[in-house]
Amino acid sequence: MAYDLIVIGGGPAGYVAAIRAAQLGKKVACVEADRAGGTCLNWGCIPTKALLKNAELYHTLAHRAKEFGFSFDNLQYDWSSVIGRSRKVSERLAGGIEFLFKKNKVDYIRGYGSIVAPGKVEVVAADGSKSTADTKDILIATGAKSRPLPPLPFNGTTVIGSKEAMVLGNQPKSMIIIGAGAIGVEFAYIYNAFGTKVTLVEMAPRLVPVEDDEIGDALEKSFIKQGIRCLANHKITKTEDKGTHVEVTVEGAKENGVLSADVVLVAIGVQPVLPGGQQPELTDRGFVKVGDRYETSLQNVYAIGDITGPPLLAHTASFEAIQCVEGLYVDGHTPRKVTNFPGCTYCHPQIASVGKTERALKEEGIEYKVGKIPFVAIGKAIAAGEPDGFAKLLYGKKHGELLGAHLIGDNATELIAEMGLALDQELTAEEIHSTIHAHPTMSEVIHEATLAAEGHAIHF
Repeated sequence: MAYDLIVIGGGPAGYVAAIRAAQLGKKVACVEADRAGGTCLNWGCIPTKALLKNAELYHTLAHRAKEFGFSFDNLQYDWSSVIGRSRKVSERLAGGIEFLFKKNKVDYIRGYGSIVAPGKVEVVAADGSKSTADTKDILIATGAKSRPLPPLPFNGTTVIGSKEAMVLGNQPKSMIIIGAGAIGVEFAYIYNAFGTKVTLVEMAPRLVPVEDDEIGDALEKSFIKQGIRCLANHKITKTEDKGTHVEVTVEGAKENGVLSADVVLVAIGVQPVLPGGQQPELTDRGFVKVGDRYETSLQNVYAIGDITGPPLLAHTASFEAIQCVEGLYVDGHTPRKVTNFPGCTYCHPQIASVGKTERALKEEGIEYKVGKIPFVAIGKAIAAGEPDGFAKLLYGKKHGELLGAHLIGDNATELIAEMGLALDQELTAEEIHSTIHAHPTMSEVIHEATLAAEGHAIHF
């Protein structure tokens, strides 16, 4: 068949691009080797949130029931059911994407896609059969996968990546997690909540090193309180898979010696997943190099999402999908590149941020004001039993514009959207605090932190 656009990859970049192109009247096919929804929906964002909800609920019942007026005997959980619920959630949403393909008349092709010639895509199905389709444009959206630690290859049992961490048949008694970025800290919370002895090792000086320094410090204090062993500023000098367990030698401020655990989860980042066939020009890190309109070095071949490198986020991938497709098929549309974007980490306490960190503002010599309010000052947080955490807002000293927002605490990932809009629209502290925030809501922490930046917080 002949198409206007073939998208290789069906994740948050690929399926959004395919649907939007179809809405614009184009004949579109989406080729996906696994299942619609990609890593995010099947093996990332969505199933981990289901596991995190289970972990949070169990932790509350096991450790805080008395606080909320409950008592019971013999609290138990079934690990296979915990894992099973997360898989059902993914299955349901993947089916939803397939329905949207049908609704928008996108041809959904299961198989491994390769660019075999200009305007030609070959698909190898699971049974080995091959088919070829012609198209005017090709869009690569094949994403990324877990990056292994070179001396410690994945084996699916004692050395795992994030995908295996979601479906382990037996809960390990102990786990070492290498890397304390979003993936590492989320799984640290999940497994610790269910009783696994977790050690978190991070080479950078703090957990979640891309976040504001105060956020990383606050998360470490909370994790230690929860029983998670945190070894930031530690490097790994040796690893050895013993078959039944793994030994890791670390050097750092707290530990110098050998750590042992049933399972090691490697969460040090991701590497690109390239389609087969003709290869476009790559960056020095192996990602696809693109121009201002998301074009690659191959004629009429474009690329979006994780395959093009950081930020490696589902929502930025979907943003790029819309921008790229509308740049192709909407007259006069100039595609935008990602600039301001929220980052969210769903451990407990949650973390969310957008814009500059205080560290970055100092390095760039930008003058700023800080407004910081703890959640304990917010009535809704006290009523919900979630007083831990804070909002830290950074405003320009001269003009009062929002420069960055950093939150840690309950519902932080829901609160950040307002700050993203404020940053995108260059709103000032005066404009934000003059906007009425409903009471009682967690969003009042934004209002109060804005007042604090101007030196007249009311409730703290």
